Amino acid sequence: MSINLNDILKLDNLDNVKIRFNKSNGIKDPITIFKENRNELLHWQFWNYSKNKSFYEGQVAIGFVKVEGDKWLLFDISIITKDLNKHNAVGYEFETIKEFEKYFGRIVIEFKNKAQNMVRKANSVINNCEVLQILEDTFDNDVFPGYENVNLSWNDLKRVINKGIWKTALENQKGIYLITDTKSGKMYVGSAYGNDMLHGRWTQYIKNGHGGNIKLKELEFDYIKENFRYSILDIYKSTIDDKVIINRESWWKKSLMTREYGYNKN
Repeated sequence: MSINLNDILKLDNLDNVKIRFNKSNGIKDPITIFKENRNELLHWQFWNYSKNKSFYEGQVAIGFVKVEGDKWLLFDISIITKDLNKHNAVGYEFETIKEFEKYFGRIVIEFKNKAQNMVRKANSVINNCEVLQILEDTFDNDVFPGYENVNLSWNDLKRVINKGIWKTALENQKGIYLITDTKSGKMYVGSAYGNDMLHGRWTQYIKNGHGGNIKLKELEFDYIKENFRYSILDIYKSTIDDKVIINRESWWKKSLMTREYGYNKN
């Protein structure tokens, strides 16, 4: 038997409640904002566009942020305390409803939005908000996914590089990794077998972007931050001979032709 959102929230007067489903605007992804700056996400929640008001004074406003597909994460429930009468700006003053704070960042629902309007009256949609999961702790999405599933932007790598489970996973394994320039399509194959292994090598890219590589030094750091992604091609135990890593790195360079068309110089 499914559990709906209001089975948990138990809101009485749904006529006075609205739900805003926040999703990417094509420039910023709100789930990333949730992880990095939740105050900014509240600006999304209480924004008025040019014509229509999102809420009215005295209403309860529920905020969800899109995780992926039809999955949404609860991040705020507040009451509108003042209508500022502003458009194309944050239009309200609001007060968090304290009794619901324990659920913020922890309730994940499934909701299939079939309308263009992302601000919906609760009584029309809340029965279609099925609770998929109540997380043990605040949503992070930074659980280590396994070496074969690592695929991170520079900003994501910076955020997770020193988190406990990521740091442990990366500093105890040698490996071959791939850097992809998503704008040009060029690639760089590298290897990690020195101090702290993958963690130590990738930490250098966070510090300066190029890690000492000649062709990467030619690029602006801001360009790297915006366009580079990091993944793992092969993983090896820390005890394996470094020659195995070096030979495998050469094989990948040859297979992907990163010397001819990518960022590898040798």
